[in-house]
Amino acid sequence: MKKANKTINIQNLCKNYGKIRAADNINFTSSAGDIIALLGPNGAGKSTLMNMIAGYLAPDSGTIEILGKNIADNAMFAKENIGFLPEGAPLYADLSVKRFLCYMAELKNQKKEAVQKVAEIANITDVMTQKLETLSKGYQRRVGFAQSILNNPPILLLDEPTDGLDPNQKDYIRKLIKQMSKDKTIVISTHLLEEAENVCTRIIVLDHGTIKADGTLATILKHTKTKNIAEAFRKLTTQENAHA
Repeated sequence: MKKANKTINIQNLCKNYGKIRAADNINFTSSAGDIIALLGPNGAGKSTLMNMIAGYLAPDSGTIEILGKNIADNAMFAKENIGFLPEGAPLYADLSVKRFLCYMAELKNQKKEAVQKVAEIANITDVMTQKLETLSKGYQRRVGFAQSILNNPPILLLDEPTDGLDPNQKDYIRKLIKQMSKDKTIVISTHLLEEAENVCTRIIVLDHGTIKADGTLATILKHTKTKNIAEAFRKLTTQENAHA
């Protein structure tokens, strides 16, 4: 079967914070239909990588292409084609959900009809008149998710999208991600191994800014000679096993 055109193309990406190497020569590509899990321990470089792809953080070296265009030269094009849910996404606490989404829609040149549509998709219609500061963490994450899909972008970057959600909400969002992936590339940063295993079609394991593994779950288990994702994760990210 012919491979779809690349949606994300990352080559030799590096980022330093002083002596800390947050991204160390990262290379990967993606296509529409990919649901990619970024797995790694705290400080592995997952959020740094997402922020660079989204254009919020400049790399020290290397290139990032979105739909064939280098984001260094086409920043606005990249932002128009990427939906981003950062970890702990900042929200305007004193605005109602509706006013916040309308404001974000205006920034993204979307009509007000888009607000009602994403509210229904994210299942937040019952809190549209409430101020953001009054919402639970789970509802705030869903509002953040709603703003990320306002312009129906072909690429979605979701940093801990189910953080703070109850089990029913997690199940709903995970099913929604699978449904939306048919014509999108979705990259999910998560600490939840079951989320990577059950939702994603591909797993990238990061540790100390480097890619330790990249492939399907079956491929990674075969490569690491392990029986499950938890064993593989430990083997790939534990220092004493790093040479294995």
